[in-house]
Amino acid sequence: MTDQQLAAQQMLPPIGPQDFIRSDAQDNARGGPPLLLQFWQVILRWKWVIIGITLACILAGLVYTLLQVPQYTASTRIAISRVQKNATKLNGVEADSSGREAEFYQTQYTLLEAKSLAERVVKQLQLGSKEEFFVAHGIAPDEAKILAGKTGLAMSAADRVKRENLAKNLLLGHVTIAPIRASSLVDIRYTCASAVLATQISNTWAQQFIEGTIDRGYESTADARKKLEGRLADLGAKLEETSRQAVNYAAEKGIIAISKTESDGKTQTSQTLAGADLIALNQALAVATADRIFAASKAQAGRGTDSDALGNGAASSLRQKRAELSSEYARMMVQFEPGYPAARALSEQIRALDASIASEERRITGGRAVDYRAAMQRENELRSRVEGLKTVLNSQQRDGVQQSIYQLEADRTRQLYDSLLQTYKEIGVVGVGANNIAVVDLAEIPSGPSSPNLALNLLIAALIGFGLAGTVTFGLDQIDEGLRDPADVNKQLHLPLLGAIPEVEAAEALNMLQDQKSVLSEAFLSTRSNLAFCTDHGVPRSFMVTSTRPSEGKSTTSFSLATMLGRTGKKVLLIDADMRSPSVDGFVKIANKFGLSNFLAGENEWRQFITQTSIKGLSVMPAGQMPPSAAELLSSDRMKTLITLMLEHFDHIVVDSPPILGLADAPLLSRAVEGCVFVVEAEGVPIRGIRSAIDRLRNVQARIFGVVLTKLKQRQSGYGYGYGYGYGYGDNQDGKSV
Repeated sequence: MTDQQLAAQQMLPPIGPQDFIRSDAQDNARGGPPLLLQFWQVILRWKWVIIGITLACILAGLVYTLLQVPQYTASTRIAISRVQKNATKLNGVEADSSGREAEFYQTQYTLLEAKSLAERVVKQLQLGSKEEFFVAHGIAPDEAKILAGKTGLAMSAADRVKRENLAKNLLLGHVTIAPIRASSLVDIRYTCASAVLATQISNTWAQQFIEGTIDRGYESTADARKKLEGRLADLGAKLEETSRQAVNYAAEKGIIAISKTESDGKTQTSQTLAGADLIALNQALAVATADRIFAASKAQAGRGTDSDALGNGAASSLRQKRAELSSEYARMMVQFEPGYPAARALSEQIRALDASIASEERRITGGRAVDYRAAMQRENELRSRVEGLKTVLNSQQRDGVQQSIYQLEADRTRQLYDSLLQTYKEIGVVGVGANNIAVVDLAEIPSGPSSPNLALNLLIAALIGFGLAGTVTFGLDQIDEGLRDPADVNKQLHLPLLGAIPEVEAAEALNMLQDQKSVLSEAFLSTRSNLAFCTDHGVPRSFMVTSTRPSEGKSTTSFSLATMLGRTGKKVLLIDADMRSPSVDGFVKIANKFGLSNFLAGENEWRQFITQTSIKGLSVMPAGQMPPSAAELLSSDRMKTLITLMLEHFDHIVVDSPPILGLADAPLLSRAVEGCVFVVEAEGVPIRGIRSAIDRLRNVQARIFGVVLTKLKQRQSGYGYGYGYGYGYGDNQDGKSV
């Protein structure tokens, strides 16, 4: 950086760590990177794993498809209509509704996959004895015999049953029932290696399903007939008993029915013998009463004036004869006197006739009295009999109530018997009634195989590969607990982020540091600037750079920060305190014969251990020879003494510390400096390991200024990090960022 740039930077208003460290609240407010971007970063991070798993699955799908035997699928379409069978012709308590349609059709679909149907197909086609059937299903004839339990040529009945069971299981495993949505049509599909056999089985399956449905209907009506037979026998016996009770009771009470009528199955007595007699006697009584009244009127009428007297034959003859004699006597009186003998004889005859007429009239009058008395007697006798029949009829009517009860019970029994008898006659034809299943399209021999489908299998394999790769990637991403996003530093470690260093080739790192416009120089310059805000006096005068484990970029960070400080015109001393694995001497191309280990071992001539480098303001103290125990050397106060002494000659002292885990060097070194800069490799040490290392530093009261995230790939930079490296210079290509 030029002096003008440094001066301009120093004129900026002071900022604190809060200006470059994003807190959890700020991260939550921002919401972090978009979810799709996070997914994309995960995909880029594990792209080779995803590609490898996907390609492996596709290759496996290809091999599987090529090794498969071609399969042929034949399809028979049938129509199933819902037919309500009501053998008893009685309405149930539940109304027929479309709500039960789903239940009915689901039952039919289940019956289409029933074992009993498969057994019918096996027996119909004799599949147990067809070797080509087993071959079409991938089972060799000898293997089928072994599975059936017989290895010899001859098979017993039990062995044949086993082969039939094997064939049944094969049928159930290869048949598919596919209902057509929103219709009553169903496709019966059968798949095997033989197109002809698949067609034959598919058609036979539909045929046997229809026959099985008819058989089930007949069997159900047979059960109903059997039950009705028993019920009819019971009702017949009961009908006989109730009829006998009604007849016996009528005979016992003298109730003789002349005529009966039936209405709605009920027997009603129209007229009994007693009722008929009463009607006849009542009619005779009416006639007798009329005769008696007529006879009484005749008896009270005057003589010779009534119609009986005039209508009497004898009296009429006598009157006619008298009239003739009177006429003749009158003629004689014209010629003769009354004393004339002929006239006298006629007069005597007339008197005799008058006497006879009078006698006849008296006889007629006496007959009227006799008729009146006879009519009276007949009327009284009839009235007496009518009253007697009324008493009998009233008694029979009272007894008829109980007889009606007996007759009603007999009628009810007869009605039920007749109804069941009619049902019994009709139920025999219910099972062979209209069939509700019809074949719409018979299966035809397939023109080509239905499987394997190379395109479909590869697509499925690719989908499985994507799914498996996603699962593996998710698992690896969860197992990989290293820091990936600079924004996670404060969230996971609760430490400030001092800088995010991009990943570059190790061989180019030193060259890029020499170029002030390189992405690496810009990143460390930003880190140095952030480090200046960690204390109230700017950049710490003495600090060490450490990490959790080796190879995280700790030494490069130490050298780079020292270089950046030297460019500002400061005198900087870089001490290589990693005596177990020194690396600073390699950065500046000097020999590592003498150094820190010599001073800690007791040599006080420190100037001979310091080498001025060609880099502006930078001096280096190498690690020196590897001591037997670096921890023992660092546990003394010599290191603190060295730092205090060096601060009198240098503005800043940067200590390249050994890693923390497994070593005691770093905690010991932290006592001699103001604080620590903690280096973390992106996607390196798991979070728990980093936290453990930080806790070790905190346990010795070490001050941690912040974290430098190294080896950060470009896809991990997120928003606000990494994308601005080298902005305005156009030479990002100098550093190979990944």
